[in-house]
Amino acid sequence: MAQVKVNYDTKTDTLSFIFKENASVTESDEGKPGIILDYDGQGDLVSMEILDAARRVTEANRVDFQIAG
Repeated sequence: MAQVKVNYDTKTDTLSFIFKENASVTESDEGKPGIILDYDGQGDLVSMEILDAARRVTEANRVDFQIAG
């Protein structure tokens, strides 16, 4: 089963999703303003950061998780 880590930093108001732990980021792209996508050497998505999260996300300090079956 895949593991995703989610972190909300109240000081920087940044919401981060880590899809691959301990992976080296070789490229970062700002897909849309305030949305940073990080990729490894194979082009796989490693993490995503949402800047100004309190403005962009309904409740940045709350995470609900569901597995579709």
